[in-house]
Parts: sequence; C-alpha cells; structure tokens
Amino acid sequence: MSLFKVKKFRNNAVCALGLLVAAAPMAGYSQTLEQKQSQPAVKSEQTDAHYYCPMHPEETSHEPGRCPKCNMFLVKDEQAEAPSAEEQAVTAVNKDYYCPMHPEVTSHQPGRCPKCNMFLVKDEQAGDPSIEEQTVTAANKDYYCPMHPEVTSHQPGRCPKCNMFLVKEEEEENQIDEHAGHNHSATELTNQSEPQSKADQVLSQPKPTLIPAEKSSGEGNIKYVCPMHPHVVSDVPGTCPICGMNLEKVTIGGVGEEVVVGVSGGMQQALGMRSEQVTKGTLWKLVKTIGTVEYNENTIGHAHTRVSGWLETLMVHTVGQRVKKGQLLYELYSPELVNAQDDYMQAMDYLKQDKVRGAGLLRKARLRLELLGVSSDTIKQLERTGETIYRVPYYADQDGFVSQLSVRHGMYVEPGNTLFEIVDLSSVWVIADVFENEQSWLEQGRPVEVTSAAQGLFDLDSTIDYIYPELDPVSRAMRVRVKLDNPGKLLKPGTLVDVKLFGGPKQDVLSIPTEALILTGRENRVVVQRDDNKFASVSVKVGMIAQGKAEITEGLKAGDKVIVSGQFLLDSEASIQGSLQRLSGSNSSEKAASDPHANH
Repeated sequence: MSLFKVKKFRNNAVCALGLLVAAAPMAGYSQTLEQKQSQPAVKSEQTDAHYYCPMHPEETSHEPGRCPKCNMFLVKDEQAEAPSAEEQAVTAVNKDYYCPMHPEVTSHQPGRCPKCNMFLVKDEQAGDPSIEEQTVTAANKDYYCPMHPEVTSHQPGRCPKCNMFLVKEEEEENQIDEHAGHNHSATELTNQSEPQSKADQVLSQPKPTLIPAEKSSGEGNIKYVCPMHPHVVSDVPGTCPICGMNLEKVTIGGVGEEVVVGVSGGMQQALGMRSEQVTKGTLWKLVKTIGTVEYNENTIGHAHTRVSGWLETLMVHTVGQRVKKGQLLYELYSPELVNAQDDYMQAMDYLKQDKVRGAGLLRKARLRLELLGVSSDTIKQLERTGETIYRVPYYADQDGFVSQLSVRHGMYVEPGNTLFEIVDLSSVWVIADVFENEQSWLEQGRPVEVTSAAQGLFDLDSTIDYIYPELDPVSRAMRVRVKLDNPGKLLKPGTLVDVKLFGGPKQDVLSIPTEALILTGRENRVVVQRDDNKFASVSVKVGMIAQGKAEITEGLKAGDKVIVSGQFLLDSEASIQGSLQRLSGSNSSEKAASDPHANH
C-alpha cells in the first residue's frame, strides 16, 4: 500500500470517529426524553427533585447545581416543598421566628433568611393557643386607657403607665342588653365562687374619703390630692376613685391660716426671684405727661388801621419775619388823616391869637391824631415843619415775629381789617394733658419741670399757671397750662416736651415697687418672703401710685420683704393650696353640722 493511500484511510477513520462522538449525546438525550414521556409519574415520585433550570424547566435535580444546557444555576422549587395545610398549622405552632421581608419564611430557631440573608426575628404572638383563641381574645379587648389609648385589655384593670382605670369602649356600652330582665342569680353565684381578678380587687378597695382640714397651730398639714381632680383630697396615700391616678402629696395650712409655699434656694435662683423691703417715707404725687409748646396769647400784637386808606409802603413781606420795636411797618394815605393834620395846624395858628381857647382846641386836635394811630414823632414833625404829611408812617409796638400777614402793597384797608399779627417768643405756653384720676392732685401754683431733649433743655422750672375748667371731649383729659420763659427763643410753637407735674408730698406712707403688685381685677396681692425658703401670698389695699411706687394702706408692715420678680408662679401655687384649704374647711363644717355628737 502506498503512502498516499495510508494517509487517506487514516483521515477517513478520524472523520468517522468524530461523527460518532458528536451523535452519541443526541442519542442519549432522545432516549431520556422518550423515557420521560413514557413514564410521566416518575417525576412525581421523586419527591427530592426540588431544583430546576429557569430557562429549561425540564432540567431538574434534587440538589443544587448548574443546568447542563445553559450552565445557569438551578433554583429551588417552592411548591415542591410546600407542606399540607395540617403540616403548616403544626409547623407554625413551633416556628417562632420569621423573616421581616419574607413572612412566609419561618423557623423554630434563630437563623437567617435563605432569600435575603436577614436575621430571623422572634414572633411575639407565637405560643398562643390557636388562631381561633387569638381572634376571640382580640375581640374581647374592649378596655383602653383614656390617657394612653394604645394600652388595651380584654378585661377591666389599670393602665401600667399612669395607673388610671381602663374604660370600656363606647360601642360596647351602646349595645342593647339582650338578656335584660332575666334572672342572673346563677351567674352571680358562679362569679362569687370564682377568685377575684386583679381589676376586681382594685375596684373592691375602699375609696379614699375627703378628709376635712383641721385647725393647726403649728406646721401645715400633709394631704394627698388627685392631679386630674383637685377636689379629691385624702390624708393617706392612695388612688383617685374617679380616674384611678395616684394621689400626689401636698402641704397645706390649717383653716384661717396663711398659705405658705416652700421654694428651695436652687429653684429661687432658677426662677430669678428678687425681693425688696417695704419702706416707710414720703411719696410725691407726681404726674408724668407730654406737653405741647404754644404761643403765649398775652404777647400777640394785632396791627389794625383806624381810618380808611391805601397802603403806599409795606415793609412786612413774609410770615415769620422778625421785627423790632419801633421798626417801620407801613405808610398809609388817608384823606381823614390829612383833614386831622390840617385841623391840628389851624389850632396851632389860633393859639397865637387866643391862648385860652386856642390851647383847648390844640389839645383836642392832638388827641384826635393820637387816637387815629399817629405816633408822637409824626406829630412833632408836623409841629416843626408845619406841612401836611400825606403818607403817615406806622411803627411796631413790640419785638417779635410776624405770625399772620393779610395785606399787600397798594391795598385799600378799612378799620377792623387785621393787617398782620406779631408774636413775642420771649415767653411761651406749655399745654399738658392730665388724666381724670390725677386731677385732684394738682392745683394752680404747683411746681413743674419741663424737658426738651431735642433742644438740649432739661428740667426747666416753672409753675402751673392755669387749669382749664373743661375736659377734652375726645381724650377725656384735663388740660393744664404752664408759662415758661424762653429767653433764647429755642422753644418753638408745636414742639413736644416732657412735663413733670408735682402734686405735693404724702408723708409717712408704706410703699412697695409697682412690679411687686399682682393685679387680678378683684383684689390686689403681693408675695411676701416669710423665711429663706418660705413664701406667702398676701392680699393688700393699694392707695396712691406714683414714681414707680405703690402706697400700701393695709396688708403689710415696714420691714416685710416682697417679691418683685418671679412672684406669679408662687401666687398661682398659693391660690391652688388656698382652694384646697377652703374646701377642707367647708367639708369640716358640713361634717360637724351633720354629726350632732361632734366634740362631745
């Protein structure tokens, strides 16, 4: 055989062997598929095959592994291991642990979830007798705590948090009693034969009675009070018969005695308590108010003409213009003034002829010129020159400022027309408002202090110049007028100033700071410090209030210490204890009245 044939035979053998190897698995797979189709019950009998391929469900196994086709991991078949309902019930009783993310995963011992690897948690409800008993028990939980609704129970009892009695739900209370009117003697006998529950034992305890307070000459009495029902008071520890809460311990004084509240030093510092002594001295009737600067009406000058004429020259041009005494204001042309001057010059000529009659005529003519407003300088000029002055000048009578200007140059004026007003600011008025309750303190001539911080003027002394007889209909305040010197003209009309009106002293009076007063509308009280850590609320009568001080006419004595900061909490505590004290006293009186053999 040639070498070529040998190589050809070898190649053919290799190809045949390759085809044989490739066809063997396919034949095995076909045989396996035929066996599965011919025996369908075999898989159901293999109870251990709980793993399958998600892509090829026909690939199953009884242990974890990989799919021979796609090499994917085999997953567990949940339904293959699902036990029956009876087995689940039996298993659920003993399996006290479950997965929070997958509640269907349970176990009877601690471990991890096979799905999410979380730790299994304990089932609190495990160990209950049965599902039916749990349902019945949950249905019977008809009692809850009024203060803590999350606390419920299927039988009467007390709240473990606040010790209050559990109350029954309204739905249960509103149900109609189908057995109303039936004989329950058998049930009552059965209940009597059974031992009392904890709730029955609590309810059967004697209720604490209201103990009347007795008069004590020494220290205060110790009582126990319900926080929810303050009228429930007992002399022994216990619980409230209404809500079941524990009675709190309090200390109260005897009937007719002062209620004392104890506060430790640390608590005093935390409350910021401050005290001041009751002093005896002089209390000034001082009224602090606001005033307004106004013109002094007594210094206002009015410029009028006494004859009809025309203003030929006007030297005043604007309101507020300052003028001086003797300054020319205007020149007036009036035919009446011309006639009066002519009559005066004729009387001068007649005086030369007849000195007796001429003197009388000259005097009357001069008086006429003066009454028409002609100045003495103008009359002297007329006597010296002997010529008529057609434009008669008029001059200012005082210093001041023009407050009103009603004319202009060339206007015709008549008697009665106000040409302008001139006001002298060397003195001003201050008008202050005083409330009705302070009117009796003031009278004319009392000292006054005026302050204008804006102008740098402080404590300007003056007196009350006038008290107006009527009240302001809007503010219901009385107006008081103060005359104030203003030499520097710094106080301008319309300026607001601070005014202190002194109504006179009141000597030998007890006074305390006004912040120590507790004003309730019905009475006035203060908190007095009896000892370092003991305080009492005292009712007082208040007189005059001025300068931050209050006059005390009854209730305190000199040297007492009153609380000026933090006294409201102490007064509230004293009021509560005082109410308990009065309640105890009333109960004691009722008991004495009902018992005819009392005190025998």
